[in-house]
Amino acid sequence: MTTRDFDAVVFDMDGVIFDSERAIMDCWKELANKYNISNVEENFYKCIGVTVAKTKEIMLDAYGEDFPYDEYDVEANQIFHDKYSGGRLPMKEGIKEILSFLKNSGKKIALASSTGKTKVEAQLRDASILEYFDVLICGDMVKRSKPAPDIYLKACEELGVEPERAYAIEDSYNGIRSANAGKLRPIMVPDILPADDEMKEKAEKVLDSLIDVKEYLAEAI
Repeated sequence: MTTRDFDAVVFDMDGVIFDSERAIMDCWKELANKYNISNVEENFYKCIGVTVAKTKEIMLDAYGEDFPYDEYDVEANQIFHDKYSGGRLPMKEGIKEILSFLKNSGKKIALASSTGKTKVEAQLRDASILEYFDVLICGDMVKRSKPAPDIYLKACEELGVEPERAYAIEDSYNGIRSANAGKLRPIMVPDILPADDEMKEKAEKVLDSLIDVKEYLAEAI
């Protein structure tokens, strides 16, 4: 048994499995142009890795309590649906390879996504990768959003593994903070936001792609 031996891997979804952070941001930028919403990209960055409820809180704080967030969110979701539903959402390179590798190696696999369960299941099913996951923990299943550790701790509990024996694959700052606070072993694969000094300190490793993650984990088996 090596010091890096592990029992499970818990994946974030948006920005890790799917190239969806950019897709979502593009939908909001389209709304920003239509309704003349200022600084939408800057405020979107603050929402990466958090639940819908927390996103609304951030946007109302940025634009005021009278900001029609719910209406805009419905419209943004419709734009997203029109462009990417039915399996059209692009996946990150190497995701099927790493999922197959983990499954064939007898490792448990979970998802810890701030996105709601209905959308999570639909996107994973459309991408034909739902069957790889032993457990799905979603944003509407926990009280506290990332960076609180709740979602990762619940994933480990449902898997029946100790957090210290689980890797967490994340792209967002709040996701890395969440996994680190839960005592998992975070690996950051940066998407929109680069790894800063805090992320390098809190993550066990920062890697460029899921292919690199697969190779890194293979060394521990």
